[in-house]
Amino acid sequence: MKKDILSSIENIEIYPIISLLIFVIFFVGMFIWVIRVDKKYIDHMKEMPLDDETPKNSSYEKF
Repeated sequence: MKKDILSSIENIEIYPIISLLIFVIFFVGMFIWVIRVDKKYIDHMKEMPLDDETPKNSSYEKF
């Protein structure tokens, strides 16, 4: 039954291709961001959960 319904939809074969492209583009973009991100930003974010001091003005904080 499912096979009949899906085969009756015109141009259904494009949806898996589009979803795969979105998936690949997202993860390639994230990989490029991880490679190019400033190491100071990574260190700042890494230390945030352990920081018990009051918030400091930093160029990474968007207030």
